[in-house]
Amino acid sequence: MSTIEVTSPFNDKVVGTVPFLNVEEVKAAIDLANDTFHDHKNALPKYKRIEILEKVAEIMSSQIEELTILCASEGGKPYMDSKVEIQRAINGVKLSIEALSSFEGSEVAMGHTASSANRMAYTFKEPIGVVAAVSAFNHPFNLAVHQVIPAIAVGCSVIIKPATQTPMSAVKLIEILAEAGLPKGWAQAVVCGREAGELLATSPKINFLTFIGSGSVGWYLNSKVANGTRVALEHGGVAPVIVEPDADIDAMIPDLGKGGFYHAGQVCVSVQRVYVHDSIVDEVASKLADYASKLVVGDQLDPKTEVGPLINNNEVNRVEEWVNEAKEKGGKILTGGNRISASCYEPTVILNPADDALVSTKEVFGPVVCVYSYSDIEDAFDRANALEVSFQAAVFTKNIDTALKAVKRLSGTAVMVNDHTAFRVDWMPFGGANASGLGMGGIEHSMIEMSKEKLMVIKSPVL
Repeated sequence: MSTIEVTSPFNDKVVGTVPFLNVEEVKAAIDLANDTFHDHKNALPKYKRIEILEKVAEIMSSQIEELTILCASEGGKPYMDSKVEIQRAINGVKLSIEALSSFEGSEVAMGHTASSANRMAYTFKEPIGVVAAVSAFNHPFNLAVHQVIPAIAVGCSVIIKPATQTPMSAVKLIEILAEAGLPKGWAQAVVCGREAGELLATSPKINFLTFIGSGSVGWYLNSKVANGTRVALEHGGVAPVIVEPDADIDAMIPDLGKGGFYHAGQVCVSVQRVYVHDSIVDEVASKLADYASKLVVGDQLDPKTEVGPLINNNEVNRVEEWVNEAKEKGGKILTGGNRISASCYEPTVILNPADDALVSTKEVFGPVVCVYSYSDIEDAFDRANALEVSFQAAVFTKNIDTALKAVKRLSGTAVMVNDHTAFRVDWMPFGGANASGLGMGGIEHSMIEMSKEKLMVIKSPVL
């Protein structure tokens, strides 16, 4: 079996090695997962799954520091934020356990027609089968938890293919599951190339595909899956924010800054497009730029770092090109606008870039926030909704009528009122619409997606 080296995005230092599987080895993993799920004599009862997940949470809780460093080292997310990621991951395991206590079907009414007399009916949930999980680099441990743990909770076998830039977190999660007592075959991690990854996603032995990553790859795989495979896709967005004249500016700036520059903007719901009323746009833009200029950028393992590197140097090159294009098209750089090193880019605020600039039309996935002025909120809504993506959005206002109008008018699966677009807790529904994705994630929602509903109808003369 061959291996690959995993390097730090900050300085390319080798931080670990993992096995790299070929097509035949991935086929074997699929066969093992399929055989394990269909071996009904050795199925895991619910109480056993709960015992294992409780042990997983216990092991993770005893290793918070080690897991934080592992996650930060390979992914580039600052130490302080990586620690939060591990704490969220532990909570995600606990949420799966809690959800099982209310994971139930319901009674279906019978007897109200002559043809349904003497019958009672109930629905109940069964595991859908073998789950293939294709994951992304930006939250390597917590995304793995969101894709793997719900599958185990409901009784599915699961194979996760992590991003090749950040595979160690997912591999570690699978090791922790084994340490907690999960028998072989129920959870596997396969680090592999594109051909083997496509095989995993499209095999007829896969019953559910959960994909987190680029829209082009996700929609391609969705078109190639086997008949009957259920699919959930989570892609990116170009998150819009509306700021009305009555917004509490001083309270809002830290929220916008955190939402825009958290993990160097490499989040699918990062604050990117902020539409601010003419009367306050200069004040908001100036204060946001001042906030951004004071952020500490550098080595993700330094506890003082607030903004770490981009995932690779090519991404820095791309962000630099996009910002330069925005400048050429008339956007005013209020702060930043330059690369710091091969791996880091300055937190950047751009005022009124052109609506057709790349930073206005595409997901930057970098530390760049754009501020646009508007005079009519309806115009702001139209500009915010102009793209094919639709994920989370936000509005800042003290007026309840304006807030409700924004919730109604903004295209998104979630609209935050007086909070940034990147807000998330792990029990809420989370996912994109239109080009941004398919289906909803979140621990309990993923458990529902990974289950199928079966109906039982009982006929008896005594009913």
